[in-house]
Amino acid sequence: MKALEHTIPPPLVGIACALLAWALAAAVPAWRGDGGWRLPLVAVCLALGLALDGWALLVFRRHRTTPNPFAPERSRTVVQSGPYRFTRNPMYLGMAVLLLALCLWLGSALSLLAIAVFVAYITRFQIQPEERTLADKFGAPYQDYCRRVRRWL
Repeated sequence: MKALEHTIPPPLVGIACALLAWALAAAVPAWRGDGGWRLPLVAVCLALGLALDGWALLVFRRHRTTPNPFAPERSRTVVQSGPYRFTRNPMYLGMAVLLLALCLWLGSALSLLAIAVFVAYITRFQIQPEERTLADKFGAPYQDYCRRVRRWL
């Protein structure tokens, strides 16, 4: 399983999970009679996911550190401002919220399983290896940050 660590770019994992959501939605009939709440919620989730991803990238750029998920060893600092105050992984969280927007738009409860697949895969094969690298590089300051701020929410 270690061979899958840092192998697939997270956006591609997100796209694969979006395709999975689409396939699951095709397998089960959509919700009916949503009372008009679904599309506004889709818009909110879409805006929130894009804003979270953009904000996180902007903060990384401001701190002059790499957003490259395959090179956590090139990180220059432990970023703890902006969205990193409440989640250690705002970019991945933003992608999960974008998947939620898609699942809501598709109107299929079964499609929500794609979000669980995304979170499980990214946690095991992307986040945990990143965390090991950052803990080795930054030591106690990073470990303290991990104690204070949750991995997802």
